[in-house]
Amino acid sequence: MLAALKRCLKSQGLTYRALGKAINLSESSVKRLFADGSFTLPRLERVCTALDMTVADLSRMSADTRAAGSQPNTLSLEQERLLARNPPLLACFYLLLNGHTIETTRSRLKISARAMRELLSALSAARLADLGPKQRLRFHARLPIAWRVDGPVRKLYERQVRAEFLQGAFTGSNEALTFHSAELSAASVRVLMRKIERLAADFADLSALDVNVHARDKSSVALLLACRPWAFSMFAPYKSGGAGRG
Repeated sequence: MLAALKRCLKSQGLTYRALGKAINLSESSVKRLFADGSFTLPRLERVCTALDMTVADLSRMSADTRAAGSQPNTLSLEQERLLARNPPLLACFYLLLNGHTIETTRSRLKISARAMRELLSALSAARLADLGPKQRLRFHARLPIAWRVDGPVRKLYERQVRAEFLQGAFTGSNEALTFHSAELSAASVRVLMRKIERLAADFADLSALDVNVHARDKSSVALLLACRPWAFSMFAPYKSGGAGRG
C-alpha cells in the first residue's frame, strides 16, 4: 500500500511539502511517515482524502498492482502474430488492458454483443485474458506491452502510427512537441538515454496507476520518444569536401 501511495503522489505531482500542508504536518514528518511506514489509520485516511481517494481505493489499487506485477509485459511471437492478423482483436485487447469495461469496449468498437463474445473467446484461446465470474477479466499480460522491435505488431502499425501522430499541430494545453539537435559526447549520450528510459518508465507507471480510473475521466495519450545520431539534410552540402571551401 505504501508503494501504491507513493505512486499516487507522483501521478498527481504532489510533493511531501504540499502533502504536509494539506494534512497539517511538517515536510520532515511526512518524509518520516513514508520512510518507516508508520501510518495510523486516521492519518492514512487524511492522506487519502488529500489525494481525493479512499483507503478502500488505495487497498484495491495495491492489490491490482501486486496482481499485475506477477504478469509478464511481453507476448509470445504467436500471440503477436494473432493480434497483427486481427486488428479488432488487437483493439479489444488494448482497451480492456487499459481498464475499459467489456461494455465500454464494445461501444468503442461499435460491435454487437455476439461479436464481443467472439473476441473475448479469442483472447481466452490465445491465453491473453480469461473471463471470470461477474465478467471480471484476468489478464496474462500487463502494461506496458513491450512489442518485439522486429515483431509483427510493430511492423504492421509503427510507420502508420508515426505518420498520424506527428500530423498534429501540438498546440493544445496537453500537447507538447520539442526538437533539439546538438553534438554530444559518448558519455552525455549515455546519460540522455538513461533519462529517456526513466521517462518511459514513468509513463508506464502512470498508465498502470490509472487503469481503474473510469473511462469518462481519462483520455488516450501518446508519448513518442526518439533519439539517434542524425544530421539535418540541409547541411549535407557543407560537409567536409563540399561547397563552401574557398
